[in-house]
Amino acid sequence: MLAIFNKGLVDPPKELNSPNSHSTGSGYKPKYPEEIVRMFQQTYSHNAPLSMGFGNSAFLAYSSSKGPQLHQQRIFCGLDNIYCIFMGHLNNLNTLIKQYGLGKATNEAMFVIEAYRTLRDRGPYPVDQVLKDLEGSFGFVIYDGNAGTVFAALGADQRVQLFWGIAADGSVVISDNVDVIKASCAKSFASFPSGCIFHSEIGLTSFEHPKNKMKAMPRIDSEGIMCGANFKVDVSSKKITMPRVGSEANWAFAGSQT
Repeated sequence: MLAIFNKGLVDPPKELNSPNSHSTGSGYKPKYPEEIVRMFQQTYSHNAPLSMGFGNSAFLAYSSSKGPQLHQQRIFCGLDNIYCIFMGHLNNLNTLIKQYGLGKATNEAMFVIEAYRTLRDRGPYPVDQVLKDLEGSFGFVIYDGNAGTVFAALGADQRVQLFWGIAADGSVVISDNVDVIKASCAKSFASFPSGCIFHSEIGLTSFEHPKNKMKAMPRIDSEGIMCGANFKVDVSSKKITMPRVGSEANWAFAGSQT
């Protein structure tokens, strides 16, 4: 799968961007979104990848072929201008479908969209509790065309992997194919941290340890060159939080409180 989001839409952690990406000895040079899209389509040309562009804001693409990690399924779904690429499996999907009152034909991507939309519009539940209810190996990316927001999450068991990086124009690139990320972002890439979420309004947080801050760990490649950073939970640092009122802390946070 591939997701590209314009730098005006998504503000990634600054540590993800490596100053060595444009150096001649880096092996790769970061590409522009148009180049990345062509490369992805060529990589999966044997399986006719599905792709969708949203002006200059976002681009989503996926191939239904099995992924490199444990042959996990990939599902794409769009509903009411909300789009989701889902990888992996939810072991308790049937239970979740009943809990949310959805139809039996609902797949994982459809469920994630429905849960996101419900919580965005009227749910008072915090994101960490919602994602902890998802049992299985999963990773997903949501683009909400109505709110202009991006939401990505990766399960805690590390059986599904995502990678993210910075393209030549500052856009954020997310993919499950590390070779695509390397070729797209040069040195400015890292593994997406497991047990974490990224929302374009609130940044990177952990749903496994929601009270702890995230910290960036500089990443050094085999040539000793500093690359983008890996992100981990800082077990010694706690967030200073205000008591939650209403739905302001849910996973569809829109940053509208004043």
